[in-house]
Amino acid sequence: MTSYFVYVLLSLKDYKFYVGYTEDIEKRISDHNKGNVLSTKHRLPLILVHYEYFINKADAKAREVF
Repeated sequence: MTSYFVYVLLSLKDYKFYVGYTEDIEKRISDHNKGNVLSTKHRLPLILVHYEYFINKADAKAREVF
């Protein structure tokens, strides 16, 4: 069974939020913090401030947009 996560990161550089979704939250957060994600690499460091678990991809994507 695949699980999906919507997560919120806070940039400690500009104090703005970034919202994303993924199937592997640990790897995705690691990628963000290593600077491997184009949309956040200039906003490091980042901290995880919230995440939600979904069993349905469509629900996770809708929550990310919301």
